[in-house]
Amino acid sequence: MGSLKVYILTEGSRNIGFGHITRCLSLHQAFEEKGVKPKFLISGDDSIIGLVKDIDYEITDWLKIRQQVFERIKGSDIVIVDSYLADKEFYEVLPELVKLPVYIDDNRRIDYPTGVVINGNIHAEDLNYPEKEGITYLLGTKYTPLRKEFWEVPEKEIKETVQSVMVTFGGDDVRNMTPKVLKLLSENYPEVKKKVIIGRGFRNIDEIESVADGNTDLIYYPDAAQMKAVMLDSDIAISAGGQTLYELARVGVPTIAVAVADNQLENVKGWEKTGFIEYAGWWEDKNVLDNIIFLVEKLRNVDVRLSRYGIGKRLVNGIGSLRIVNKILK
Repeated sequence: MGSLKVYILTEGSRNIGFGHITRCLSLHQAFEEKGVKPKFLISGDDSIIGLVKDIDYEITDWLKIRQQVFERIKGSDIVIVDSYLADKEFYEVLPELVKLPVYIDDNRRIDYPTGVVINGNIHAEDLNYPEKEGITYLLGTKYTPLRKEFWEVPEKEIKETVQSVMVTFGGDDVRNMTPKVLKLLSENYPEVKKKVIIGRGFRNIDEIESVADGNTDLIYYPDAAQMKAVMLDSDIAISAGGQTLYELARVGVPTIAVAVADNQLENVKGWEKTGFIEYAGWWEDKNVLDNIIFLVEKLRNVDVRLSRYGIGKRLVNGIGSLRIVNKILK
């Protein structure tokens, strides 16, 4: 397998977050299991370097220099694109250039040309993708690409009482939710341990540090192993509505979600339908903080948490990236 030529084109930065890169890394890890080493082209800034330090990558605005990129990937075996920025014209060239183009999608963003479309989101099968000759769809949480650390997860203990709460708002917290939620928890639950994730794109660290109480652990720039450890150790999580929800479901952490971007709305609605998450609302809603308190109270009931744990574990079994790579290599 080692001689296969595979490219992954994606994006990530302080401004747009790191969700695309994280899930592409999980595909990279699954390819490595098969002895294949993909090459990354990433449109982004220096905030991503810590994430990608162990792989073969270049930071380049690949959409701007598309002719050069097309020359470069020409004749490749597999090219994977995970992007919200690439236009339809970009995708339409790929089937002529490479043996197998693969498109990672979240909300049926465009009408994709021939190749493989992957949507590992909870709502993927409700999007009514068009049946087309030459397109293979890999849809739903069987195909959620999670990082290697989440392929195998130990049983999580569901405690009688809530002793710790995880707060995680992505790699950038662009809506400045972390300090608001931490302040709320410090005022209402001083006795509960708060485990607060600080991402590489955060610009509000001073504000977060200023509202931390004596029971707050600030966890700076955690890798996947640290994220998993915090999840296993937390009785509930308060999270943004993006890709982290899939990791939380995999571990089985009862979660309160806040949507912080338009592209998260379908995702949180889908998760809410399954019964896994409690949805506190859109980040700008005037009652979102009240809702969080109400939902923390609801999740203090151990039976409610046990049922949430069961739903999450059942829906995400962690090996989505291995499944995807096996299908692609076939």
